[in-house]
Amino acid sequence: MPSYIDIAVNLVGSVLEKDLPLVIERARDKGVSPLIVIGSSLEESQQAITCSQHYPNALYTTTGVHPHHASEWDKDSPLSLRHLAQQANVVAIGECGLDYNRDFSPRPKQREAFAAQLTLAVELQMPVLMHERDAHEDFVAILKEYRPHLPGALLHCFTGNGEQLANYIEMDLHLGITGWVCDERRGQQLAAIVADIPANRIMIETDSPYLLPRSMRPKPKSSKNEPQYLPYICQTIAKLRGETEKDFAAQAYHNSCEFFGLQAEYEAI
Repeated sequence: MPSYIDIAVNLVGSVLEKDLPLVIERARDKGVSPLIVIGSSLEESQQAITCSQHYPNALYTTTGVHPHHASEWDKDSPLSLRHLAQQANVVAIGECGLDYNRDFSPRPKQREAFAAQLTLAVELQMPVLMHERDAHEDFVAILKEYRPHLPGALLHCFTGNGEQLANYIEMDLHLGITGWVCDERRGQQLAAIVADIPANRIMIETDSPYLLPRSMRPKPKSSKNEPQYLPYICQTIAKLRGETEKDFAAQAYHNSCEFFGLQAEYEAI
């Protein structure tokens, strides 16, 4: 059975949290382990750290402030985030970035929080896991100042167009692909360009409990997405790229281990 790493799972504060042991077990039974738990606010990041420490080697976590929570960023936030980022099982700063689609936080605050988190990632020499929606130009303008000094930069849940893809590859970003690519309504543009992502720059994720792959048959009884469905996303992407599922799964797994500093686990499997 191939091995997979789900690089973006929303476990804390979501419908998955109450079934956490079963979610982890169902994923592991499908070869999906470990899971990278996303921290979206300072409070949630602390909860994610505590959660991951209860499941060593099964869960790792990021710690950061999502653009939806950027209005919470204040003068004390950098120190708080620095403390969180240095805890056990934390593998990246994030989820940070810009979201001009929903604008849950004022755009100036989003830009401030994003730049501050990139500054911290450079200082700590940690990779960043980022979010961008309808904010490509400002996102690139901010990131390009920090990118040369970052050890790694990952844009998760990429759904952009070919021009945006080219810009991100030029900036040497890793890209996370979700079940969006399985959506015959909204995912056609992504499906058409997913083969253009360099092999050493692609990762896979569920972003669960969101983005349940629409093309799954039979459809799961529950509408919530889970890490156990990552192999289906992998299979879909491999077909679009003209690769075998085994080869593509191995490449995505290797990329994820290297990016998050889990090389020891990769070599041991």
